[in-house]
Amino acid sequence: MKKNLAKNTGFTLIEMIIVVIILGLLAVTALPRFIDIQEEAERSTVEGVAGGLAAAVGLVRGQWEVLGRPDNNTAINFIDYDTTRVGIDPDIGYPTSGVDAAGNEIAGSTESTALTALKCQGVFNSVLQSAPSNTVVATVAELEQNTYFVRHDADGAANGNGGVCLYYLVSALDINSPPAANSPADTNLRGIEYTPATGVVRVFGN
Repeated sequence: MKKNLAKNTGFTLIEMIIVVIILGLLAVTALPRFIDIQEEAERSTVEGVAGGLAAAVGLVRGQWEVLGRPDNNTAINFIDYDTTRVGIDPDIGYPTSGVDAAGNEIAGSTESTALTALKCQGVFNSVLQSAPSNTVVATVAELEQNTYFVRHDADGAANGNGGVCLYYLVSALDINSPPAANSPADTNLRGIEYTPATGVVRVFGN
């Protein structure tokens, strides 16, 4: 009496072709969605930080109003905002400076047009709770370690109150050729623009 032995069979050629076709169709429909995920994530990140910055700028100005619009008639006017010192323009109350990474007040006249990238960085670090890592240094090594690259455009907003602060998302930059100092926002990149003269925060970029 012969025993029926189970045959070990693999995939046929037709089955393999069908599987390859199905995988190809899935790749064609799903791949574009995965490619867009990084762009959508970058856009959402910038919009979230910009929203936080705009809210914080408004709160700083509100604190200035509550304190009776103080002007201590010194070159640097600071108010205490959420346990942090924030430099403000004493005429309009919007933040124009702040503290550096070590918590030291950034020197410079807040009433002149001498807004700098360092002061823009101070605003970012002072008004945002747990501000994203950022740098004013344009070296590749420094950019790779930070989320935002801070620049200042002295001619921005018709030179009102010293120009505008620019916060570029590093992942959207060519880190070997970052934006130059004192240049307008590069709308081919992604970032945030803050105008101390008006308190306006806007998102720019593709």
